[in-house]
Amino acid sequence: MIDTGRNRLLTEREGCFDSNVKKAKTKRKKGPVRGNIERRVPYQKAAIRSSAFTRALLNAGAIGGDPDRLRALFEEAAQKVASIPKEPFKDSWPYLQAMLRLIRAYFRGEYRNVSQDALVFIVAAVSYLVDPFDLIPDEVPFLGFLDDATVVAFAVARTRESLDDFMTWETTAL
Repeated sequence: MIDTGRNRLLTEREGCFDSNVKKAKTKRKKGPVRGNIERRVPYQKAAIRSSAFTRALLNAGAIGGDPDRLRALFEEAAQKVASIPKEPFKDSWPYLQAMLRLIRAYFRGEYRNVSQDALVFIVAAVSYLVDPFDLIPDEVPFLGFLDDATVVAFAVARTRESLDDFMTWETTAL
């Protein structure tokens, strides 16, 4: 290569490119521009895809329709929640507490202003929490409650409005 006084690295780099080679094009999806909204790739965590959570979802409808089974679930869950660490649940801890109170109010007949879909997700999350055969056994140090926290966070995301409505009802009901 002939050095024409320009930076030698630049000259060598220019020699690496062939003018006949076309530049690869980046593909853009056609559609409306959504500004700064980030497109999320659907991703479900292992706990949500687990057979234990599937089982909990399938059983939740039957449990939600039976006050005695709801009471038993509430009592078992309340006892377990009193003895587990809060750290894995982070921001969803207050909502987990609200889920338990909502289940109690529902089986007592005090609160019924919740959709069946929301009730199913809430009951499924609490059922998963008390299930001894979930994805990661609760006895495993540091990891035992991460799957439970993931399922609770998923249920909170799906039912946040219903839980917020319930908590508002709690503060205004006399």
